[in-house]
Amino acid sequence: MQPKLLIAGVVALVAIAVAAVALTGAADGPAYDRLYVVSTIDALLQGVYDGTVTVEALGREGDTGVGTFDGLDGELVMLDGVVYQALATGEVVRAPPNETIPFASVGRFRADRTTPLGPAQNFSILEQRLDRLLTSPNLFAMIRMDGTFDYVKVRAPPAQEKPYPRLVDALARQHVSELSPVRGTVVGIYSPPYTTGVAVPGWHLHFISADRRQGGHILEIASGAETTVGLDELSSFTVQIPIGTDFTRTNLSQNLSSELDVVEKGR
Repeated sequence: MQPKLLIAGVVALVAIAVAAVALTGAADGPAYDRLYVVSTIDALLQGVYDGTVTVEALGREGDTGVGTFDGLDGELVMLDGVVYQALATGEVVRAPPNETIPFASVGRFRADRTTPLGPAQNFSILEQRLDRLLTSPNLFAMIRMDGTFDYVKVRAPPAQEKPYPRLVDALARQHVSELSPVRGTVVGIYSPPYTTGVAVPGWHLHFISADRRQGGHILEIASGAETTVGLDELSSFTVQIPIGTDFTRTNLSQNLSSELDVVEKGR
């Protein structure tokens, strides 16, 4: 074989190998436009708090999302691939990779569109503004909202001991922080009405400050004039059933909407 032909053949083989590696990496990475859900909200409402998915494993499923930790030990905020734990002490720490998670909703965030949001005086008005950004109420969506917020009220529950109480009872001792004003990021998941019992229908929002020192589950919020929201609509979702926990013995046929209203927004 002539040298030029030999070189051309080697180059072709290298190109094929690089393409194969690229395709393999894409297949192994987390999928876009998919929401990955650990357990169900109705199981969490009834005290299924044993973690089954590690922080490290959750990172393979997405880079943005919300949730909680083993034993209900605080609130989870995932942002830019980093998992933060908002504790009942009021502090925020970076969650260790071996920490486990009983409930979470995460995805790989890639905004379909980004727009200034403008002032919203309370949570209800913010929800209405966000609803108008959806192309359909029947699609899942993720948001990331950055800026300065006039007011944010967040909570984080303390770790629970077995036998675990229902979520509405566990939150009686939650830590509540009121931040005003504060720069930071809202991470949120929108789930359609037909997902009742599995996900949190409507908007489930968590907050983390720009200095990563404060945050938690949002109970009330007022956005300032300089806030921008990116929205990513999703075409599929996957539910990870927590086998080996009380999930398999829990009655999930009940309507727990009234309890969900209390734990999500304190009303």
